[in-house]
Amino acid sequence: MATIRASRIFDGERLHREGGVVVTTDGRITDVRIGDHPDPARLIDGTLLPGLIDCHIHLCADAGPGALDRLPDATANELTSTIERSLRTHLQAGVNTVRDLGDIRNAVLSRRELMPNVIASGSPLTTPGGHCWFLGGEVRGPEAVRRAVCDRVSQGADVVKVMASGGVLTPGTDTAGTQFTDEELGAAVDEAHRLGLPVTAHAHARAAVWQALRAGVDGIEHCTSVTSSGAHVDDELAAALANSGVAVCPTLGSDPAVVVPPEVLAMAARAGLTQAILQDGVARLSRAGVRIVAGSDGGIGPAKPHGLLPRTLQEYVDSGMDPTAALAAGTVRAAEACGVSERKGRIRAGFDADLLIVDGDPVADITTLRRPMSVYLAGAVVHP
Repeated sequence: MATIRASRIFDGERLHREGGVVVTTDGRITDVRIGDHPDPARLIDGTLLPGLIDCHIHLCADAGPGALDRLPDATANELTSTIERSLRTHLQAGVNTVRDLGDIRNAVLSRRELMPNVIASGSPLTTPGGHCWFLGGEVRGPEAVRRAVCDRVSQGADVVKVMASGGVLTPGTDTAGTQFTDEELGAAVDEAHRLGLPVTAHAHARAAVWQALRAGVDGIEHCTSVTSSGAHVDDELAAALANSGVAVCPTLGSDPAVVVPPEVLAMAARAGLTQAILQDGVARLSRAGVRIVAGSDGGIGPAKPHGLLPRTLQEYVDSGMDPTAALAAGTVRAAEACGVSERKGRIRAGFDADLLIVDGDPVADITTLRRPMSVYLAGAVVHP
């Protein structure tokens, strides 16, 4: 049994500045007493939060130059090493649970028993030559799409990811257009739901976001609303997303110390994806009441390292999102999107003792998330 006394507690939805006591036993939270800390000498001057949850990462990718492009040539041992190193980096940043949306050769799925805090999709479904085709998920036609979904279920996937539009990092794909037909995307959603799995759609294109909504997906990744004339989240789309209740993962955040290669900047510019446009999109989604969750896209390149989620949440706030809502996006809302809300994302009795203590008040200053004092996994301190 362990007892943690903190001067502030964020429970997943609300910050309690009066602090309190959290007791953990055998990897679970067994007692929470807000405002009750009878031993001031043992009070930690920091904020205790649920461990952060990153809804969009690529564990197989090492965050080096051309990280995704090099995956097809990686050996099994190299993939194992990268996955293990990636998870350690997330933990050190206070991210206890991750959702992997870019597997190759089932490198993540095959290790699920060793990684209970990983939610995984397997390789994403894409069209022949489509975005991230090299991960092995190429498929065409409604029946083939249904079989691909069944394959992922049999392989132990927790979620089905579909590349509904092209992507910036796959040359030759169209970020402003759809990849699948309505019938194909509908078949993916129908089959996944029939088998009990949610579907999240990579969708940069405005047309792909609307198509995904019509198909009934559970989540939308990026949601930048790219058209042939630029990127803009308009009021009609924001309202439709809010009314649908779909979880939107904007994947903001980057390492400001990294110089992004000019070819990557050029690809993003062609799609109209500047930092200002991305932040404006999050602001519009937030104001409309869209269910925003936190995801970093960690691993895809030097500017997107693993463990980036604190900067993602900082950029949400910089975009105008309320700090409490941003914290919820990385805890309770993320847990809901990942299907683990019955045991993660809150500080509550019966929940997993995956916890984070930061030096300061993250509602007053969201950058305190970048200063973890202690990280707990199943009640055990794993950092420092």
